[in-house]
Formats: sequence, C-alpha cells, structure tokens
Amino acid sequence: MPPPPAAEPQSAVGGEGAGSPAAGGRFNHQDSNRFSGAQRETSQHPCTLPSPSLLHSGVPGEAEPPTPELVEVEVGGTALLKCGPSHSPGNFSHVDWFSVHKEKPTLIFRVRKGQGQSEPGEYQHRLSLQDRGTTLALTHITPHDERIFLCQGKRPLSQEHRIQLRVYKAPEEPTILVNPLGISVNSKEPVEVATCVGRNGYPIPQVIWYKNGQSLKEEKNRVHIQSSQIVESSGLYTLESVLKAQLAKEDKDAQFYCELNYRLPSGNHMKESQEVTVQVFYPAEKVWLEVEPSGMLKEGDRVEIRCLADGNPPPHFTISKQNLSTKEIEEMTPEDTGTLVLESAQKEHSGLYQCQGLDLETMASLLSDQQELLVNYVSDIRVSPAAPESQEGDSLTLACEAESNQAVEFQWLREKTGQVLEKGPVLQLHNLKREAGGGYRCVATVPSVPGLNRTRLVHVAIFGSPWMMLKERKMWVSENAVLNLSCEASGHPRPTISWSVEGTAQERDQDPLSVLSVLSVLVTPELLETGAECVASNSLGRNSTTIFLELADSSRSTGPRVSTASPSVRANSTSTEKKLPEPESKGVAIVAVTVCVLVLAVLGAVLYFFYKKGKLPCGRSGKQEITLPPSRKSEFVVEVKSDKLPEEMGLLQGSSGDKRAPGDQGEKYIDLRH
Repeated sequence: MPPPPAAEPQSAVGGEGAGSPAAGGRFNHQDSNRFSGAQRETSQHPCTLPSPSLLHSGVPGEAEPPTPELVEVEVGGTALLKCGPSHSPGNFSHVDWFSVHKEKPTLIFRVRKGQGQSEPGEYQHRLSLQDRGTTLALTHITPHDERIFLCQGKRPLSQEHRIQLRVYKAPEEPTILVNPLGISVNSKEPVEVATCVGRNGYPIPQVIWYKNGQSLKEEKNRVHIQSSQIVESSGLYTLESVLKAQLAKEDKDAQFYCELNYRLPSGNHMKESQEVTVQVFYPAEKVWLEVEPSGMLKEGDRVEIRCLADGNPPPHFTISKQNLSTKEIEEMTPEDTGTLVLESAQKEHSGLYQCQGLDLETMASLLSDQQELLVNYVSDIRVSPAAPESQEGDSLTLACEAESNQAVEFQWLREKTGQVLEKGPVLQLHNLKREAGGGYRCVATVPSVPGLNRTRLVHVAIFGSPWMMLKERKMWVSENAVLNLSCEASGHPRPTISWSVEGTAQERDQDPLSVLSVLSVLVTPELLETGAECVASNSLGRNSTTIFLELADSSRSTGPRVSTASPSVRANSTSTEKKLPEPESKGVAIVAVTVCVLVLAVLGAVLYFFYKKGKLPCGRSGKQEITLPPSRKSEFVVEVKSDKLPEEMGLLQGSSGDKRAPGDQGEKYIDLRH
C-alpha cells in the first residue's frame, strides 16, 4: 500500500499556508474551488525510479531519468496512460508496460503488433488499449493505484516513458461532536471543546478550526489541536481532529466549526461542518429578584417571585421575607428554578423580599437587593344591622364598612334589579312597604387598584302575613297524568305551606323570606272536581291560592303521564303555577264545526220551508231556483254538491220523481239571488 504523499499536509491549526484558504471567513458553498490560481502539482512521490534497464545497468555516471509525466484521476475513474508525449515519433507496435511499487517493476501488459495482452495479476481485467495502441486505459481507479507506470518500446530503438499516477477522493461532509459535559472557566489547562471527523478522503485532507468565524491557531496553554487518521481497507483516509481550549465566560455563546481542505484534479476545494456551541460553566457575580406580574397587586392574584443570577449553572437559591410591621424575617424555599409561586396572594404576603444564591462549587454566597411586595386588599364588609327587619310604614337605616390599605368607595344596589340606590356607606329606607323587602347589596371598591372590590348581600324583612300573587287560577290537564303543582309564598316570619289534597310535597327556600312547595299528584276525577288549594301561614296570618283543573278534550289517555306547573319566581311575592298550553287550536276547530252545523241547519230549514210551500220546482238537471223577493235577488248563489247515489237524493228531487240524465253528478244549485 502506498504511503501518503509527502507534500499533502495532514492538519493545520489556522492562518494562511500553502494550499489553505485565508483565515477568517466561512464559505457558503460546501465543495467549491478555493484556489483558482493554484499550480498543478508536480511529481512529489518518493517512488520515482529509473527504468528496469537502468535499475540493473550499474553503469557509473549514468544520467538520472527524466521527471515522470503526471496524470491525475479521481477514485472510480479511468486513467489514460500514454506511452510518451503525443508529439514524439515512435513505433508502439512492440511495447511492455510495468507498474513500479516499492521500487520493484512488475510487467502488467504487453503490446505485440498492435495487439495487447494483460499479464495475470491485480490489473489483469482493468487494462485495455486505446488510440491505436498508444494509450493504455486503467479503469476503476482506487487509492492503491497511486504509483509510477512505465512503458518500454523495443523497435526500432529501445525507449521508455514514466507516468506518475495521482489519485484523489473528496472526503464526506465533516461531522462535529461537541463536548457534552461542558467546560468550566476554572480549568487550568485546555479542555476538549469538539471533535471534527472527515471520512473517506484521499489523500489526507487539511483541517482548520474556527471560532466565531475566526481561525484558531495553536497557542501554548490556551489552544491545542490534535489530529489523527485511520487508513480504511479501501485505502481511503478518515481524519479525526480534536480541538482543546481554555474558555472564558464570554465564550458561552461562541460558535465553533471545522473546515476540511482537499484537492481534486479540478483544483482545491473545502467543506465545512455545522456550527456548535459548547456549554461553559462560570460562577455567578450578581443575584437579583423579579416579581411577575408587575404593577399594582391585589388579593387573589397569582404572583411569581423569581431569583436570577448571571452564573452557569445558577446557584442554589433561598428567599427571605421581612414583615414590614414586626420586622420578623421568614425563610422560604423556592422551586429548583428559583421561583416562588403565590397561587392566591393575600395581604399577609406583603413584605420585603430578598434572594440569596449559594455557589455549590466555590461555596460563595451572593445577596440580591431587597424588593417590597405590596398586596392590596379590602376586608370583608360588615353591615349593620346584620339581619334588618321592620314594620310596614317605618324607616330603616343600613350601614356598611370595610378596611383597606387604599381609599375605598361604597355604593348600595337593589339585588333583584341591580339599580344603584345610594353612593356611600349608608342607605336610608323610608315609609317601608311590603315590596321593599328583599335583598340589598353593599359594594366596596378600590378605584386605584383595578378589579379590587368586595360585596355583601343583606335581606330586609318586612313583617306581614303570607303574600301570594293570585287567589285562584285554572289549568288544562290530562286525565291519569302525574301533575307537579307549585306554590310559592313570602312573608315575615317565614311562612309554611300546606295542601288540601294528598300527594308528595317538597319544600325549599327561595330566599330568607320566600318558600316554594311542589306537590306531585295523580289527576283523578275527584281532583278534577275539587281542585287543589295551597295554604301559606305564619304567626301573623294566612293566605291561599286555589288551582282548578280541567281536561283538555284531545288529551285523554289510558296511561299516566307527567305534567309540571311551575311558578315564575319573583322576590317577596307569591308565584303561581305556569299554565299548561291551552288547546287554542282545538277550541277554534270546535267553534268552526258549530258554526257550520248551524249554517247547514238554517239552510235545511229554508229548503224544507220552500218545499212545503211548493216553491221548489225540481228539474231533471238537478238545478232548482228559489224565488225570492225582487229586492233580494242577485245577492248570492249557493251551489250544493253531493256525492250520494241518485236513489238517496229523493228529498232533493222534484215531486214527479223524474230520473236524472246520464252524467248528472247530483249537483244541486239553489239560486238565492233577490
């Protein structure tokens, strides 16, 4: 196997050199000609040998052989070996070709009378003649083919020609692996930053390292580049280059990459790796505290207190809070990230906060500046009197109060309407009536802190007997249906409700002054006859509502069904049951049928009257004219059509009983014109 060419550099630290690009810039392309003015290489291989005849001549003073002709080809290509310059005269009908490896020539091909014959060996199936026998073609070039080839002619004179074959192969895209453990700035010697690997190149490419676009040069105790190569079985080289350096805090965002420079027959080229960043560890120099959200805070807000530092990794944090009034200090342990979360901040969280960072490597401790955290608040509202009650016609005063660290504004609202009754902490109610009972809400607001407020609802009770909205009402129901009857009453003291019929009753409070009772009953004939009475009573009196039930005509059924009658809820009033949908359309139909029956009855009476008087002549056509006074003629004509058989129409036929003509459909025309 041939040794690597002596003139090709194996690695470079940086800067400009022979066959290397200028330092300091990255190329955007990955495989481009970097040196347009570079000269083609001359023979640099140490295996340049004399011809076989000269190797054995041993004649002292013999002249050195001429420089071999250089032929360059890429791996996998075809090398064209010419036996002498194209302009040189000669007879190539009798030529021997040799390969020279380790100073030993080996016959590989013979040409006799223009016909070629390969010799057994490694080249037996890869050689052929071209250009009328003047050129020997060697296919499927490998790195092992880089050597000197010699052709020797016999006729008419002995002559020979040497060819130096150079083989090239571009390496694969370089890969770069960064040190996964990171580098501490406290390291006393260069530490591995990254490793660059270029595979399957020939000859060995040159590697250059860059940091932030600037090439790195070997520097004692600061930068060291160590390169090695592996020869694959194919003869190609895999280059591995390790960059070691001492880094500072400023290198925490530095971008490192490597560049491979190599040569092809077309010229010099380069390929670059991706950029990588190595993790740099350095101690913190400063610790500070941040609060999120910023601005005015109120009770109930989610607050995050963060401890931050400029070191990597960050130090171990603890948080202390000093009470503003007692000056006591409380230690708090944040999360691993140095964040203390107050899910629902309260006024007790107010105070002076400070972060402490402890570097676990150097055991150095740093403190942040103190920062005040103020949680604005409004205390629970107190209303006096707490349970207000009064007689009708009297007056009542309601007052509310609350504490806050900010200025507070008060207002009173009517609960059921939302109407603002008073701006201020005191509400005066005069000449109270039963309707004044119910809910009143006091609202305390802090204008300087958006969203900070408190409310308190108080119910005013007006003494009186139970109050119900209606005395009686009617409902449409279905027989055998299970019906839910609802009855609501209000009053002070709170009333109780009873029913005049048996069933399953349930009570629940609508508010402190109102009660709702729901009775489930089966609609029976007895219930339809008597109805149901709801009675509400308290210590001051009683009141009642009667519910009458009537059947809907089209709602009769054999099985039980459930119907519900619910009240509309109103504060401090009796709510009656909602009516079931009354069959209005059925009533309209009944009225229409009744009117039609009456009209037909009148019409029949008129026809019968004229028939008895003999004024209703009947013809074969089935049309009869009714004689009316002249003043009423031409008012209207009524046409009566019948689908009855002729024998069923005797009453409407003439007294002579004439038969109707075929096609007569039994129409009867009654002329009612005046």
